[in-house]
Amino acid sequence: MTGRLAIVGLGPGAGEMLTPQANAELARASDVLGYTTYLARVPLRPRQQRHASDNREEIARARHALELAAAGREVAIVSSGDPGVFAMAAAVFEAIETGDPVWRDVDVIVVPGISAMLAAAARLGAPLGHDFCVISLSDNLKPWETVVRRLEAALAADFVIALYNPVSKARPWQLGAALDLARAHRPPATPVIFATAVSRPDETIEIADLRAADPARADMRTLVLIGSSATRLVARPSGQPWVYTPRSAPQDSP
Repeated sequence: MTGRLAIVGLGPGAGEMLTPQANAELARASDVLGYTTYLARVPLRPRQQRHASDNREEIARARHALELAAAGREVAIVSSGDPGVFAMAAAVFEAIETGDPVWRDVDVIVVPGISAMLAAAARLGAPLGHDFCVISLSDNLKPWETVVRRLEAALAADFVIALYNPVSKARPWQLGAALDLARAHRPPATPVIFATAVSRPDETIEIADLRAADPARADMRTLVLIGSSATRLVARPSGQPWVYTPRSAPQDSP
C-alpha cells in the first residue's frame, strides 16, 4: 500500500500568507514532519502525529517522510517560504533518487509557498522588477569558493541579488565578505535591503547604501537584497522610500 507525500511551503510566517492549498494539505495529513521551529507554526489537529527534527537533518527527515508515505500514510513535510527554494523539495527528490526503489511509487506533490524574497520585495515595492538571481551564502553544502564564484558572476552581470542564509553563529563572516565583493562591482550608493522576519510580529526592514551596509544588521531570519546599477529609491513624504528596479534595462554601448 502506498500513501501520499505533500511537500508544503508555509510562506514567510504570517498566517494570511499560507496558501489555501497548503492549509488543505496540512489538514489532510496524518503525519507532519519538519524542522522544530517551522513545525511549531502548524496548528495541531486531532489524531495527527508530528515528527520534529533539527535544521540540518533534511535528508533523514525526507527519508522518514517517504517511509511513512510508502507504508500508506498521508504525510506532509513542511518548509518555511517555498519548499523548492533552498528547502525540502530538493531533499525529498534526492532521497527518492538514492533510496528505496519503492519510494518512486509514492504520490508526491509540491505545494508552493510565498518565499522570503517575494514577501520582502512586496513590502518594498518592486526591487525584483528586472533580472535577478538568488544565492545562499551557506557553505554547509557547497564550498565557499563556489559561493564566491557565483557572486562574482552575478555582480559582473549586474543582477539584483537576493541572499539567503546570510549569517549564523557558525558562519558570522560570509555576509561581510559578500558585501565587500559587491563594493568592488557596484556604486557606493547601491541600495542594500535587510529584511528580517518578514510578515511576523518582529518584522524589520532597513535600507542602506552599499557603502555603509553593515553585516551586523542580519541574522538567519534576514533576507538581504543587493540592488543592481538600475535599482532606484522613490522618496515618500510619510516614511520609508519605495524601492524598484525598472523593467527596461539601459542598452549596452556598441
